Amino acid sequence: MIQRAQYQVLMDRLNEPRKFIQILEGPRQVGKTTLIKQVLQGIGKPWLLFSSDIVPASSPEWISECWFAARQKMLMENLSELVLVIDEIQLIGRWSSYVKKEWDADTFNNVNIKVVLLGSSRVLLERGLSESLMGRFELIKMSHWSYSEMRDAFGFSLGEYIFYGGYPGAADMIDDQERWRSYIRSAIVDATINKDILVDTPIGKPALFRQTFELSVVYSGKILSYTKMLGQLQDAGNTTTLVGYLEVLNRSGLSTALPKFAMDKARRKGSIPKFQVYNNALMNIYSGQPYESIMADTKQWGHIFESAIGAHILNEAYVHGIDVYYWRDGNDEVDFVLSHNGKVVAIEVKSNDSAYGKGLQRFDKLFHPYRSLVVGAGGLPAETFFASSLMRLFE
Repeated sequence: MIQRAQYQVLMDRLNEPRKFIQILEGPRQVGKTTLIKQVLQGIGKPWLLFSSDIVPASSPEWISECWFAARQKMLMENLSELVLVIDEIQLIGRWSSYVKKEWDADTFNNVNIKVVLLGSSRVLLERGLSESLMGRFELIKMSHWSYSEMRDAFGFSLGEYIFYGGYPGAADMIDDQERWRSYIRSAIVDATINKDILVDTPIGKPALFRQTFELSVVYSGKILSYTKMLGQLQDAGNTTTLVGYLEVLNRSGLSTALPKFAMDKARRKGSIPKFQVYNNALMNIYSGQPYESIMADTKQWGHIFESAIGAHILNEAYVHGIDVYYWRDGNDEVDFVLSHNGKVVAIEVKSNDSAYGKGLQRFDKLFHPYRSLVVGAGGLPAETFFASSLMRLFE
C-alpha cells in the first residue's frame, strides 16, 4: 500500500516529545483515515482511535469520554505515553472548546497523551482552531492524490489521470463510468455539501449553493464574470452571495474562483474570476461523455487538460502556501500566475501544437516574473510537471 508524504511527517512528530496537537486536514476521500492507520500500525506506541461519524453533533461531551478512555488505558496498563486519534472531529459541535479543556488538563497534570485530530471540512476546522486552539496545534495538510501516486498505486495512465482525477476510492471503478460518476457524486460531492458544509455553515439558499458548485466545475479552466454566472442560476440573488458560496467551496477543497493577477490588491479582489476544480473528477462527472470520445475531441480534451494542470497547481499551492491567479489583458492571457515569498512564476498551458500566444511575452515585459514556462506541447512535458513540486519553480 502506498504511503503518502504526510506519513513520515506525522510519524516524526509523534516520536517527538508531546508539544502540539496534530491536525490532519484535507478533503474527503484523500486517505486521511488510511494514513493514520498506517502510522498507528508502524509507530510501536499504544493508541486509541475514535470516529465521530456515529455521534450526534450535539454531543461534544463524547470528546471528554474519549479522553477518559485514554487516561484509563494509561492508568490500567501503566503506560508512559499514548496516542489518541479522533476522526472527523469537525462533525461535533463545539469540539474545539472540549479539546482545549482536555488538552490543557493533560498539560497541567503531565499526562503524556499525544493527540491527532482528523477533519475533512476546512470551513469547520479553521473556525474551531481559530476560536480555541491557537498556539496548541500543528497543521498537516493532505491534498488530492497526484498523478505519480495514482500511477504507482493503480496503474493510471497520464490520460486516465487527466480525466478521472485523483480519488483513490474510485480508481477501480473507471471501467464502469456510470458507477464511477455515481460514486463521485455520492461519496464526494453529496457528502461534502450535506455533511461538511450545510450542517453548520450559514447557507441561505442550499439549492443555489449546489447550482453554484455545479456551474463552477463545468466552467473549470474558464473565465466567467459573476454577472454572466448570475444569468445562468435560478434565484441567484446578488454577486456577494455567489462570492461567499465560492469561498466556502474553495475552503472545502471542491472548486475555487481564481482572481486576476494585478499588483494592486484591490484590483485583484474586484476582478472577473477564472474557475478551477481541485480534482478533475469533479469536472468530468457532469460531462455525460465517455473518456474515449472526449480524448478524441481536440477542443474538449484541451479544456480538460488545462483544468488538470490547474488542479495540480491548486493542490500544491494548498500544501505549500502559494497564491494562484490568472492574467488577461485584451487578447493576451497567462493561464496561471503563482506568487510565493515575493517571487512570481507565470505558466502557460498547451495541449497541442498550436502557435504560441503572446501572453507570456507581454506578461514578462510588464511584471518581470522570476520564471516563465510552458507546460505541454513544445514545453515542459505534462508528465514531468505532474511529478514535480511547485516549490522547485521558486528555487
